[in-house]
Amino acid sequence: MDSNDLNPLAGLATIFQLDRLLLLVVSIVLLALFVKTIKRFADKLYQEFPARRLAISQTITSLSFFIYIVGGTFLVYGILNPPKELMIAVGGSAAVAIGLSLKDLVSSVIAGFILLFDRPFQVGDRVSFGGVYGEIKSIGLRAVRLVTLDDNEVTIPNNRFMTDVVSSGNSGALDMMITANFHLALDADIQLARSLLREVLVTSRYAYLKKPVSIVVAEVEVAERLAVQLKAKAYVIDVRFEKAFQTDVYLRAIEAFERHGIKRPVLK
Repeated sequence: MDSNDLNPLAGLATIFQLDRLLLLVVSIVLLALFVKTIKRFADKLYQEFPARRLAISQTITSLSFFIYIVGGTFLVYGILNPPKELMIAVGGSAAVAIGLSLKDLVSSVIAGFILLFDRPFQVGDRVSFGGVYGEIKSIGLRAVRLVTLDDNEVTIPNNRFMTDVVSSGNSGALDMMITANFHLALDADIQLARSLLREVLVTSRYAYLKKPVSIVVAEVEVAERLAVQLKAKAYVIDVRFEKAFQTDVYLRAIEAFERHGIKRPVLK
């Protein structure tokens, strides 16, 4: 075997010594613990400054991403300290092999960078993606974690967001539009129903009244019969109260309609 072929192998043996590998593993674990400590500190900030919850989440996500990339790169080069000649000798073939075997992972990491800067959504947003709806919990190196309204955590690879359609309900804001549909009989008192429904919306403790409240009237088909649809549109003060707001509106509106004799559609 040629001595030139042995040089890269000898260099690899020097780099991947047991003590260096153990030091690298311990350092990476400490780096991960440091990031977790920052996130725990952020959780306390949420309690102190609830109005800045989304801004804090977005800052912590970007900071964690930066720490993992920069810190991980620094640790690898600082501890293993690979010589330039060895990097040139084995870097090309290793890059091709790793690229082919980890292409999905690499594409997800690159997509993660794009998500942080392009921002189709942010941490704390309520999004709908691939039939899944919930709140963005974190944007990581490999995947986005989303918590559904049933408290299930869904993990979605970053690269899927580059090709599929994603819908964000609040786009970084605390408030979000909520809709509620009500169906009335054709001969119901529509003006009274609209007035009652508007009163329900503006008096809800979850309503964000700095943005408009509207009620759209349309004629629709319900159970093969025509009916009048009232679509209530209002903003909830915090996306965490989305379902509480909807429930409050439905319960109080139904009660008001019954109390004032507002006719509902009669099913066959």
